[in-house]
Amino acid sequence: MRAFHGNWFWVSVVSNGLVGLWGLGLAMAKRPMGPLFVKARAFAIVAMLVQVGAGLWLYGEGSRPPAFHMFYGVVILFTFSFVYIYRSSMARRPALAYGLLLLFVMGLGIRAWTVVAG
Repeated sequence: MRAFHGNWFWVSVVSNGLVGLWGLGLAMAKRPMGPLFVKARAFAIVAMLVQVGAGLWLYGEGSRPPAFHMFYGVVILFTFSFVYIYRSSMARRPALAYGLLLLFVMGLGIRAWTVVAG
């Protein structure tokens, strides 16, 4: 599971970054989100949730990373929770909102990795 968590980091961070940039591009071009973007957005969010879930699994098995590594995982969960609660207020400019969200979450993922990687 530790190897999966280490390798899946790249999938989750890169997907959040690419889809986040895509969302910003759609917002700047004032284009609507198409079904492909919606699917990519869902993949990026699920990829990051799988990453956090793998970290929780490792914690349950007794692995104890530095405290700030776990802190960033908790912040990612809270961020997604708040976005879910306030998703109706994001409806005015969803591409911009989700683009910024995914880039923010990507940054949190990178920050969590730097704590462990030293």
